[in-house]
Amino acid sequence: MIVGSDISRYPNTPRPTCRGYLHKRTQSAILKGWRKRWFVLKHNGYLHYYKHKKDEGKCRPLEVTKLEGAEIGVDTSLGKPFVFKCVPQTGNRIFYFCATSNQEMKRWLEAMEKAVHP
Repeated sequence: MIVGSDISRYPNTPRPTCRGYLHKRTQSAILKGWRKRWFVLKHNGYLHYYKHKKDEGKCRPLEVTKLEGAEIGVDTSLGKPFVFKCVPQTGNRIFYFCATSNQEMKRWLEAMEKAVHP
């Protein structure tokens, strides 16, 4: 799944290792539940996410998280299929992600594992 954002203008920029839509668990005081977000895992090990796919390269990401040293793995505690979590070394936050299939979840887990242990 490759999106031709700024690749033609910047041919020497490495393509992201992984990108696509995931559902992210929201835990704010007002909103609870799952939100569909566009995630981009860059070669430098940073995970960026945007509200929509079209925002990549045009808007600032909603958040950027360094994955190096993070704890990544499948999570069954929420009773939902294809859920995995990420516990970054910095900050006191746990990210819960939900993929659309087992294959998609494995694709993200493999890419994230490489970013965790560069």
